[in-house]
Amino acid sequence: MNIAQRLQPTHRPDQKPIGHQRWRNLSFIHWRVPPDALRHLIPDSLEIDTYDGDAWLGLVPFYMSHIRPWWSPAIPYISNFCETNLRTYVHHRGEKPGVWFFSLDASRLLPVLVARKLWKLNYYWAQMKIHRQPNSIQYTSHRFSKREPASVHLNAMVDPEPLTPPPTGYETSLEFFLAERYLLYTESTKGLLCGQVHHHPYPLKLARIETMQQSQSDTIACPVPDVPDHVLFSEGVDVEIFPLNLVARN
Repeated sequence: MNIAQRLQPTHRPDQKPIGHQRWRNLSFIHWRVPPDALRHLIPDSLEIDTYDGDAWLGLVPFYMSHIRPWWSPAIPYISNFCETNLRTYVHHRGEKPGVWFFSLDASRLLPVLVARKLWKLNYYWAQMKIHRQPNSIQYTSHRFSKREPASVHLNAMVDPEPLTPPPTGYETSLEFFLAERYLLYTESTKGLLCGQVHHHPYPLKLARIETMQQSQSDTIACPVPDVPDHVLFSEGVDVEIFPLNLVARN
């Protein structure tokens, strides 16, 4: 995949967004995994996107706020909640690099039900908390599901200095590969769907995990070490949401 194909999803669609959100206090926690460990979990119409030959399993906890459709203001309580997603990276026929979500946990039940129905995403209701301090952040999550339990407890230290992208070549960096993802893929009864978001590039900082216990990766039978291979943190971005489109029929 060339640089132009990597950059294409970062361009804002020439249409009106259907919604708006704010994403704050994001940690991008990643492990290298063999592509074959994830291949059977991905639809046949997609290919796993790799960096230096490795697939990447990502755990991304963060806080969502001011969630609203384009025609309405945000509703207090319902429009603000914590989320944690487990994901990897994919592309469609060598183009359109994006995200495949294995699961998404959220701390509000109504958004979970709406996202399952409208966006066909594998959302779960969970009890979640985020505690931010100047140079550290703590996340906790306990999924309510007894059939498919999962939890996260982690404490990360955040570098006080921002990560400054190089003047050239950032689009080929691992940080760009892991963080700058503007497309998501999901499946419906009709086929493979793709949705797009748009926002400014993430303001990133390096981070490191001090302590972590997580069972999210166990839900897909992909064990990973206690220490991840790469950790980033972002204060967040304001996001425009665009509709799902059918890209491949069943």
